[in-house]
Amino acid sequence: MPELTGRPVLILGGTTEARRLATELAPGGARVITSLAGRTTAPLLPPGEVRIGGFGGVDGLVRYLRDESVGAVVDATHPFAATMTGHAALACPVAGVPLLVLRRPGWAERPGDRWHRVPNPAGAAALVPTLGRRVFLTTGRQTIAAFAALDGCWFLARSVEPPEPPMPRRLAVLLDRGPFTVGAERDLMLAHRVDVLVTKDSGGAAAKLDAARDLGLPVVMIDRPALPPGLPGTATVAGAVEWLSSCAG
Repeated sequence: MPELTGRPVLILGGTTEARRLATELAPGGARVITSLAGRTTAPLLPPGEVRIGGFGGVDGLVRYLRDESVGAVVDATHPFAATMTGHAALACPVAGVPLLVLRRPGWAERPGDRWHRVPNPAGAAALVPTLGRRVFLTTGRQTIAAFAALDGCWFLARSVEPPEPPMPRRLAVLLDRGPFTVGAERDLMLAHRVDVLVTKDSGGAAAKLDAARDLGLPVVMIDRPALPPGLPGTATVAGAVEWLSSCAG
């Protein structure tokens, strides 16, 4: 892709799409900086430069964009990283830097699905006891606290890093990182006698949803937060590359 007159591209990363974008841009000679939040101790690192940790709010991000003479920002954070996206939406116009949101599409229900959509983890915690007692919780370690008071349920929580209190009293933790196959997900649910799946509408690979459908299990689906209004966006890495090329032009 054309260079942004020698100015770096900042990718707000942490997703598969962010790594793929950095991989696409690096061979073209552009300076690519991927920023990671630092919530995992052994993240999968993309090519190019990597910085780890927060910016210090909106003002800190504005300073960083100016100090590094950033030419464009691609927000390829997790669909539930609403705080970082909000900060980028405020900071980029102040710094005079164009911003694109790269978000994979959310999941869509298919025949045989038994989904129950809720707006947040608290809504999921309120609904779960009406659907089952053995819960497969795949919402990440930072949301486990929302289920801490559900003593009547048993939880299998899967995350990359160990969760911290507060946690449900009856909790088994599975430390693992995808991708997962449908067969493996089905076997896991059967082995633990899971009767309800809780997940976020993150999009991407859907093996756990396919397995839940095969087993006829209800799914509590936490909706992703809305994006700030007016932001340009794309659902593909190719779309992000095209947008960056238009910025360079």
